[in-house]
Formats: sequence, structure tokens, C-alpha cells
Amino acid sequence: MSHSVDVTNANFEQEVLKSEKPVLLKFWAPWCGPCKMMAPVVDEVASEQADDLKVVSVNVDDAPEIASEHGVRGVPTVMLFKSGAKVASLVGAQSKSQLTQFIEQNG
Repeated sequence: MSHSVDVTNANFEQEVLKSEKPVLLKFWAPWCGPCKMMAPVVDEVASEQADDLKVVSVNVDDAPEIASEHGVRGVPTVMLFKSGAKVASLVGAQSKSQLTQFIEQNG
């Protein structure tokens, strides 16, 4: 079961910018192999940190405006938002420990 919310142009502001919790935003695409490898890692982290972190994902094919607005050049890319502002980003597939460390260092 996925613990992540799919975000589009319609709900980006509400789900990400107005979130009371820090938000881990994952940019992905259905044709992206590394994205598929990283999906279970993101789901696991989302489930473990559900009380403190909101996890959302953006399919760059469905919402290219959001990806371009945030300077996404490749997928997978993860970004951390806090109080509506981007505080950090990582490009490329990450292991669970790398992703957890990224959240701890920037959250």
C-alpha cells in the first residue's frame, strides 16, 4: 500500500506548500527504471515517518509545469519542503539509508 499522495497542478499548493508537516516530494515517471527501484524505498520511509512527514509524488509526464518550476532535470528527484519552501533536493535513486539521512539532515 502506498503512503504517498499523488500531486498535480490542482492540488500542489494544498498538499505541499500549505502542509503543516515537512513534505518529501518525489518526482518520477512511469518509464524511469530507477524510479521504479526507488518506489518501495520511498513507501517504506513514508510509512515509518507518517507521523512527522508527508510524502507526495509528482508524475513529471502528468505535471511537467511543477517539475519545470522546481528545476527538475532528471528523475527520480526528491525534494524536502518545510513551511512551503524547498529546503533541499537530491537527484537519482537513493537507498533507504541515504533517503533517511537526507530527511534527518534537512528536516
